[in-house]
Amino acid sequence: MRELRGLPVVTAIAEVMYNKIKKLNEKNIIPKLAVIRVGEREDDISYEKGILKRFSAVNASVDVTVLPADVTQDVLEETVVKLNNDGSVHGILLFRPLPKHLSQKRLQEIISKDKDVDGMGTLNNAYVYEGNKEAYAPCTAQAVIELLDFYNIDLTGKKVTVIGRSLVVGKPLAMLLIDRNATVTVCHTKTLDLADECKSADILIACAGLANMVGAEFVHREQIIIDVGINMVDGKLCGDVDYEAVKDNVAAITPVPGGIGTVTTSVLLKNTVNSAGIF
Repeated sequence: MRELRGLPVVTAIAEVMYNKIKKLNEKNIIPKLAVIRVGEREDDISYEKGILKRFSAVNASVDVTVLPADVTQDVLEETVVKLNNDGSVHGILLFRPLPKHLSQKRLQEIISKDKDVDGMGTLNNAYVYEGNKEAYAPCTAQAVIELLDFYNIDLTGKKVTVIGRSLVVGKPLAMLLIDRNATVTVCHTKTLDLADECKSADILIACAGLANMVGAEFVHREQIIIDVGINMVDGKLCGDVDYEAVKDNVAAITPVPGGIGTVTTSVLLKNTVNSAGIF
């Protein structure tokens, strides 16, 4: 079994971004990401810390705006519009999910396409479905592609099964895979005979958000497993794949932690740097 770790992918992206940032610095441009966090969710704060670490390592800038959990829709929209109009800001990231009293749909319409580096906006979503290379896809979905590319896993003609249909990962990832000539099946928790559907795949990507749902009956020895899940069980991080149950029955697998999650912040950095200048 081959373990597909995220750190080598992160290192490769960082080297390219460092050189791009040096070129931007020569033009007095410092790539800047504006993060908007609503409330004090632990997972948001953890992600925020990872972003700050990743960006500071290559001399990129992050500004964090923290709004109270009971912030009004108007104030949140005003915050996004202000950042849209701020010439020093090259990327905007709004942590999701939002509190239930807030409308994400409104914000998807408002956020600037060119600064929407996490691909949450309506226009970037449409571009991803069109196969438009100028689109910013959601960072986690793009992180899967970055990892597959790094490990030279050719998708052409491969049967790829995605478990998950969210707008953050499952649906846009399916489009990115199709764009790489994969034959894609999208499953979810309501799929009949889910294990059989998954077992027929060359590559299985789990992003349903259910801890350890993928067991040995889902996999086969020639299969590549990409685990996108981030779940907390008994105080420990785990994925959507039961790693111990499947590791000896597959060809390759990403660990959790240490896999796709580590690459996601690097994609966010990459998008922000590319937004800051044309290369």
